Amino acid sequence: MARYTLHFGDCFEWMEGRADNSIHAIVTDPPYGLKEYSAEEKAKLRNGHGGVWRIPPSFDGCKRSPLPRFTVLTEGDRARLKNFFSEFARRAFRVLVPGGHLFIATNPLLSHLVYLPLMDAGFEKRGEIIRLVKTLRGGDRPKNAHGEFSEVTVMPRSAWEPWGLFRKPCEGRVQDNLRKWKTGGLRRVSADHPFEDVIRSAPTRPEERRIAPHPSLKPQAFMRQIVRAALPLGAGIILDPFMGAGSAIAAALALGYDSIGIENDPEFFKIAEAAVPKLARFDVVPKRAAPRLPQRVNVTSSTLRLPLHL
Repeated sequence: MARYTLHFGDCFEWMEGRADNSIHAIVTDPPYGLKEYSAEEKAKLRNGHGGVWRIPPSFDGCKRSPLPRFTVLTEGDRARLKNFFSEFARRAFRVLVPGGHLFIATNPLLSHLVYLPLMDAGFEKRGEIIRLVKTLRGGDRPKNAHGEFSEVTVMPRSAWEPWGLFRKPCEGRVQDNLRKWKTGGLRRVSADHPFEDVIRSAPTRPEERRIAPHPSLKPQAFMRQIVRAALPLGAGIILDPFMGAGSAIAAALALGYDSIGIENDPEFFKIAEAAVPKLARFDVVPKRAAPRLPQRVNVTSSTLRLPLHL
């Protein structure tokens, strides 16, 4: 029976209290701009008015999800971002078992500010998982000069999302680490197909967004593939320290993995409490050559509300 625990509070404080070598993998989509999830910017997002969040217009009758403008970050914002991930990396390195993998979402503009602190903390960079997905980010003409420069694009239209892949060094050989810690590699798709670093992914379906209305919600069809790969022997604990609406935790439940989610925003936490079991049961059509993922699981859940420190 898969078990999950949701914690309301600060993930840094939670990781400080966690035992060494007690988490087998981390899969997370953090606030890698930091500014967009400050109290001020979240209030603007929820009111639908400006700030760092761009509220795209409706298109073909579909309401588009908000997107953060990372080009507005100052040098001070970027320095705080680097420091934030240095603090995160130190704690993540300690709680992961040897050979444990970290999958971390970012974007092409800021990935270096996320990746370098992880490597400085001792993580091995094992590559990137490329999520092929088209969004509304980029591709715009110069602001207030659309007509004058109609054939100019300021930035390329985004068609991919990078997920950094890192590993805490193994104890000895990979085979020794697998025997002792059950980590060190990635779970294959099948006997004939290894896990690959390019995954085609549609945007999150409206049905999932109705279950979990979070601006950065990732689709279960994608999340279940990377969460499955994170535990090479299908055993261990998955941690998402920046849980949001709980997509990684739901993916772990759908796969029968134990998991822990942490979120410090009270509204997002409430969404996750209700959404995790529903997303875990969400019907995902498997990709060709991908494993058939279970749609219904037996689940045990618990919720812990920690003191909130902002």
